[in-house]
Amino acid sequence: MIPAMPASAATSSRQAQVSGTALRFGRLVVMGAVAVLILVAGVWGSWRTAPYVMLTKGRERGTIEVTRCEGQTCTGPFTPLSPGSPGHARMVIEKTAAVKKGRSYSVVVMPGGDEVVRSGPAGVLYAWVPLGGALLLASVVVAGGLRRTRLAWVMAGSGVALLTAAFVTM
Repeated sequence: MIPAMPASAATSSRQAQVSGTALRFGRLVVMGAVAVLILVAGVWGSWRTAPYVMLTKGRERGTIEVTRCEGQTCTGPFTPLSPGSPGHARMVIEKTAAVKKGRSYSVVVMPGGDEVVRSGPAGVLYAWVPLGGALLLASVVVAGGLRRTRLAWVMAGSGVALLTAAFVTM
């Protein structure tokens, strides 16, 4: 402290430094929690179909020939490839930009219903599309809120690579 400076000026400077540190720490905690929440939501959204597509051992696999599309779904007969699986006259697949009437797709049957999901590399990548979007969104939070630009670029690049690969394979 400078002898001519009053004691209150040094105290207020110290308080400003402490409050600035607390605000930075609070920003890091909150933005880190938001980034983790976004990534967890991406994994959660992907996990609806990912285990069925990735872990196909013991699951009913086959092909579906799309004969009719309306609304958000397409239907068609299911021809099993797994030994002991019965054929189904009508199974439902989600209508996406890649599903077209008159084409056949390799699929895995979701347990407990008449819904199927794409299998193979296209199905695996499509199942993880929500995670790719979450990586892109979280990269903005990491860059702006956490000020970790390198990590943000890696996350954004991973998200773009995943989304591009899914688009190309579908």
